[in-house]
Amino acid sequence: MLYRRVVLTAVSAVACLSAAAVYAFTSGTDEAIAVPVPDARVAGYCHALYGELPAKVDGLSRHDLKPKSELTAGWGNPPVVLRCGVPRPAADADPSTYGAEVDGVSWSVEQGADGGVLMTTTLRKAYVEVALPKRFAHDISPLTDFADAVKKTIPEGV
Repeated sequence: MLYRRVVLTAVSAVACLSAAAVYAFTSGTDEAIAVPVPDARVAGYCHALYGELPAKVDGLSRHDLKPKSELTAGWGNPPVVLRCGVPRPAADADPSTYGAEVDGVSWSVEQGADGGVLMTTTLRKAYVEVALPKRFAHDISPLTDFADAVKKTIPEGV
């Protein structure tokens, strides 16, 4: 099955996302983050990714989230939140879903309920989700800090 992806070449294109709110993510580090429950194969990829995640994302320091898990990580406050092993987003079945390619990693792009952006890897053996707070609504540059770790640990394919 083929899915059309629109490669965003300008960060400002993120501002054109649909107003549909498909995901709400935490606005502070004291709130619990839902930990994914992947199968063993995907959990293995996520474990490898956790060990390769950067200490800083866009200058923000890394910290554990609640509950502590190797399937989640955060940077800053409100945090940039990474969750590994999430299910395939429903938006991936929609050919009009926006997409971006950042340093060799493809991402689907959805607007978060709080004005932030939800990015999920595509065309990888495990889905990695990154929730960017509202301050990044027009700037997906933090994804550059994840590209090498994703490419190194999560194989391409579906």
